[in-house]
Amino acid sequence: MTAMEFLPVLVMVAGVVLVAGATLFVSSLLRPSNPYPAKNMPYECGMDPAGEAAGGRFRVQFFVLAILLVVFDVETMFLFPWAVVLKDIGLVGYVEMFVFIVLLLVGFAYAWLKGALEWEA
Repeated sequence: MTAMEFLPVLVMVAGVVLVAGATLFVSSLLRPSNPYPAKNMPYECGMDPAGEAAGGRFRVQFFVLAILLVVFDVETMFLFPWAVVLKDIGLVGYVEMFVFIVLLLVGFAYAWLKGALEWEA
């Protein structure tokens, strides 16, 4: 493959970055900016915040659970295209995906053993 074959991809990436940057810049100029304490307060389903969230602090378990959710969603996202081309990639592709799933299961077991999935009241 030559560098010229990647030129359309680079042009597209540059275009996306340019459009995203222009959109963020223009929106920062046009948006109203009037922060006040009630607007910056954490939102809890229409109720006044209580407990640790009232001070803007959230428990780390929320974030750990969100990261684990993203990891396993990405795993599922990789499984669909792999299943579509399984006949074309043969045994090597099957073994590689098996290793990938085993590594994710090891990570899941580690998180489970460390108590990342335990919810303390």
